[in-house]
Amino acid sequence: MKIYEKAPAKINLMLDVLHKRPDGYHEVEMVMTMVDLADRLEMSALPRDTIIISSQAGYIPLDEKNLAFQAARLIKDRYDVKSGVHIHLDKKIPVAAGLAGGSSDAAATLRGLNRLWDLNIPVEELQKLGAELGSDVPFCVTGGTALATGRGEKLTPVANPLQCWVILAKPPINVSTAEVYGKFRAAQVKEHPSAQGMIRAIEAGDFHGVCSRLGNVLEDVTLRLHPEVQQLKEGMLRLGADGALMSGSGPTVFGLVYKESKVARIYNGLRGFCKEVYAVRLLT
Repeated sequence: MKIYEKAPAKINLMLDVLHKRPDGYHEVEMVMTMVDLADRLEMSALPRDTIIISSQAGYIPLDEKNLAFQAARLIKDRYDVKSGVHIHLDKKIPVAAGLAGGSSDAAATLRGLNRLWDLNIPVEELQKLGAELGSDVPFCVTGGTALATGRGEKLTPVANPLQCWVILAKPPINVSTAEVYGKFRAAQVKEHPSAQGMIRAIEAGDFHGVCSRLGNVLEDVTLRLHPEVQQLKEGMLRLGADGALMSGSGPTVFGLVYKESKVARIYNGLRGFCKEVYAVRLLT
């Protein structure tokens, strides 16, 4: 028996960091949604008690460092599953990009193994398991659009934004989320983006309102460390994106584009100085 799961990338329409918590995590407020750039997972039952990860991508770990492996081990241990699984990961989402590729793979693994092994775990329980693996995993379990608070695990569903094109561009650098958060200073933030303002614009179907409310307080930190991210964002806006923002801790920049006629020009313009560029749609 084989189970197939899709693991879409996420973007942050707004990301605010409020303060550092006593447990070492940061208290955040984010509005997240998903785009149609996705990894695909194929899960096959194995008779022996083992977890095997394979992938066409030569640049990702296939052992305990892989979040899909960690998700499989967690669900096996928690529910005392004695059979094994082979997970083949068809990787399309760039790694270390601020798009939650690893988190989405982990969430897809939880969903898929719940079906493969007939565990009948409720969605809320899958989200709690996901929170043990990473702050973005609970959101990726259900997808859609949501306000995320706490360290990212407390989710309130939000209406999906108006359908539009999304241009994603990742410069040829990797950004350490830990380093970005480590250098972030809440007291230095001059203007905090408004989660409620973003939600109101989404619910009103106000595309330009969404674009004008894009905001990410981690941008300043990453842009100081990697000026090419700033150049990418400026280039995207100059080429005609209606709004642009760095996703997560970066380095991927996304642009929201309402008119399809602009997409090819922006895509081709960015490809001139950035290899990893994708033109996709919002998942709505």
